[in-house]
Parts: sequence; C-alpha cells; structure tokens
Amino acid sequence: MSTTSGPELESPIDRCRPADVTPVTIEATALESTAPEYLRDLKRDLHGEGLSPTELTLEACFDEDCSLATQDEVDRIRSYVRAGAFLGVDSVTVSADAVANAEKVRPAIAACAERADREGIALELDAPITLEG
Repeated sequence: MSTTSGPELESPIDRCRPADVTPVTIEATALESTAPEYLRDLKRDLHGEGLSPTELTLEACFDEDCSLATQDEVDRIRSYVRAGAFLGVDSVTVSADAVANAEKVRPAIAACAERADREGIALELDAPITLEG
C-alpha cells in the first residue's frame, strides 16, 4: 500500500463538452414497440438527426378499483421505464387523470419509481396521488 496520494483526477462532469444535439421528449404513443430491436433503430435514427431523447411521457389509466387491472397498467409502465433506459432518457413522466384506489396504485407506482431509479431515470408522476402516503 502506498502512502503517497495519487494524482488529482477530474470528475466526469468537469470533463464534459457541449454537443450539438437537440433534446426531445418522446410520447409513448409514438413508439411502435418497446422491443430492443425497434428501440435500437429508433435511437440510431434520432442520433442521425441530431436529436437526444431526454424524456418519455405516457398516459396511465387507473380508473378501475381492481388489483389485476392496476398490475397490468404498472407492467405497461415498467416496460416504458425499460424502453426509456434503452433510449437513454433522463425521466419518464406518467400522467393519470383519475385514480380509483390510491392504496392499490401508490405502492405499485413506487415500485416502478424504484426500478427507474436503479436504471438512472427519474420517474415523475402527474396524477391526483403522490408516491408518499
């Protein structure tokens, strides 16, 4: 073990350089698929156009007080979180106009937010509930 300190290293942020790209938001309804092959081609096309996807937005429907319907919708959201990670977005914004049973939806959405966090993505919720109970 050495007792001398190593050279001071610059952080990745200090070494950033501006790039000539335009940030864009992608609506989930505009995606034909969340399959990796499709997303790979889309990412390549966006890059070719000088576009960088920074946000993915989607509408969610939690108007049924049904655990199975809630789980189906959360699974759909989770697939878009995965797609967002593949595309390199910074955030996934989930909008919902109504929530029939917040006690069923809140923990399911919180699990999606944890998954997004593990992927390095912020999950934003625009709904009549919050992630905190």
